[in-house]
This record gives sequence, structure tokens and C-alpha cells, in this order.
Amino acid sequence: MKKKTAILLALTCLVGLGALGGGTAAAANAPVKTKLSLTKEWDKTFPQSDKVLHSKVTFPNRYGIMLAADLYVPKNAEGKLPAIAVSGPFGAVKEQCSGLYAQTLAERGFLTIAFDPSFTGESGGAPRYMASPDINTEDFMAAVDFLSVQKNVDPEEIGILGICGWGGMALNAAALDTRIKATAAMTMYDMARVNANGYFDAEDSADARYAKKQALNAQRIADIKAGSYKLGGGVVDPLPADAPFFVKDYYDYYKTPRGYHPRSLNSNGGWNVTGCMSFMNQPILRYANEIRSAVLLVHGEKAHSCYFSRDAYAAMVKDNPYAANKELLIIPGASHTDLYDGGDKKVIPFDKLQAFFAANLKG
Repeated sequence: MKKKTAILLALTCLVGLGALGGGTAAAANAPVKTKLSLTKEWDKTFPQSDKVLHSKVTFPNRYGIMLAADLYVPKNAEGKLPAIAVSGPFGAVKEQCSGLYAQTLAERGFLTIAFDPSFTGESGGAPRYMASPDINTEDFMAAVDFLSVQKNVDPEEIGILGICGWGGMALNAAALDTRIKATAAMTMYDMARVNANGYFDAEDSADARYAKKQALNAQRIADIKAGSYKLGGGVVDPLPADAPFFVKDYYDYYKTPRGYHPRSLNSNGGWNVTGCMSFMNQPILRYANEIRSAVLLVHGEKAHSCYFSRDAYAAMVKDNPYAANKELLIIPGASHTDLYDGGDKKVIPFDKLQAFFAANLKG
């Protein structure tokens, strides 16, 4: 069986075999270590903790894009620690929600990193403000690469946590990366579904998708003529009086001192108009019901996006012999952005997250 598997892998990866040799071929395929410009001062939307050590780190993904991250280590920690990589929301930066999660979990004994995805924040990648279901899933896996080789990390105890659109990317990574022992998805968005079907699946038809594709491809022509990519705009500002609740919810976070950050796409000019185009026909949760490792989905009861987690959980456990370690937790009365920073009632269930990762990273 092992011989057959080896032959199949060799046939599948035949073109890349040179990378496994020594000398010139290996050197030619080494990641390019691009130097990033990183902010030295504390510029987060949350106060710095005196219980953890903070530093900036960088690491490459499989496509050679250098990613920037904040590393949080519990003070006075000894030995090899369980580790968690955190990212999201979609269009946010590590100085916002993901950093808050990472720092708080570090206070509770985990070594954590909060990273900026490719093409955003302080991470590399050009052109800017693009998204990719493949590359962004790889970003999580590259974070696992980085954590796996740290001297103070147990490589058998690594988890990931994704917020909003990065919750969906985290599930996709968990379905592919067997090194991930536990995954938490907070206020999760399925970016493939919302791009293809619109909010609440209101545009789920071939004709509606065709019209979107026509508009996006027309924008591609306009962009190539202009020599630049048109931005789609971040959260609407000023806020219309008749804006839907979920738009007001986003505004209250991204456009106010509560969560505004100058490098955040959602706080400013947004993604490129064509930035999320490839999500339309690349469903990222296709194999979620084959995830064997532990998964915790957390969503606010009042969140407009709650249907993403409810449906993802149902699909993930259906016909999955490893359904026992999957859980959906609904937070009563919480909105979508309440799980970004806790909201007025501080609803982020950090005790639950701590218990979930503590139990499953050692499993």
C-alpha cells in the first residue's frame, strides 16, 4: 500500500521532483525572503497586555508571499507550548480583532500569532487588495508551517482560529491540513456562497450569477485600460439613515474609534472590485464533512450571518464519522460584530475557547 501511494504521489508531482534533490534545484525552489516594512510601535485597536510578550515576525507562504504577524507568548512560559494561528475578519488587519483574540488566548497559556493575509495589511503580495480562496487558505497553512518549527511550540498541538470570512477559510484549511488539531470559526462567513448567491441566497440563480460575471469581466477591461484596479469601497460612509441593521453593525465597528484602523480595507477603500471574483465558482466548504479534527463554530443569535454557521455545521456533521468533536455555539442576543471585540456585553466566549483548544490540541 505504501509503495502504491508513493508511486501515485510521484506521478502527481512529477514536475516538482527537482525540489526534492540537492544543490541547484533545491536552491532555485527556495522561498524568496522579501523584507517587509513593519510598524514598530503598538498601533492596535486594543490595549497591550502586561501578561504576554509581543513581537513582530514574518514567514512565507507556499507561493512565496511573505506574511506579517504579531507573535504573542505568555510571560514566564516554559517548555513547548500549544499554539494557535488567528486571522480575520475578511478585510481587517491583525491590529484589530485577530490580535485581540491572539493576545487574550496568549494570556491563557497558548503561544499565538495574528497574521495579515496575502495582499493586505503589512503582508506582501501584489497587486494589493486581492483575495483568493486558494492563496488565503494557504496563508493559514503557512502559519502552521511557521508555528511547527518554533523551538517553544509543540508541533503536535497546533490549532487555528478564523473570524468572519476567515472562519470559512479556516474550515477549508482544516479540511486540507492534517496537522491542524483544532479549529474555531467565529461569526463565520462562507465567502464562496455569499459571492455566488448574494446575501441570504437572494441571488442564487444562473441568471443572477451571469449578470455579476458580466459586470466583473467588464471591470477587468476597464482596469486594464486604466492601468490600475478600481476599489470597491469599504463600509459605507456616511451611513444612510435607512441602512440595514447589519450595515450599521459594520459601521459601528470599522468606522468608529471602536475598531477603525488605517490599514484596514473595511475601514477605508475596500477590496478591488474584482478582488473576490474567484470565490464565485470555487466553493471552499466542499469537503468540510471530511474534517476529522475538532471544530467549534461560534455565532451571534442576532447576526445577519448566522445562517452561514448553522448551515456549515449541518453540512460538516452530515455523514461524517468524526462528528462527535464538532460543535455549534450560538451566543444569545449577539450581533455579527459583537464577536469581533466582544461588544458592549463582552460576549466573546474566551473561557469556552480556552477549554476547547486545551482539550483538543492535546487529543
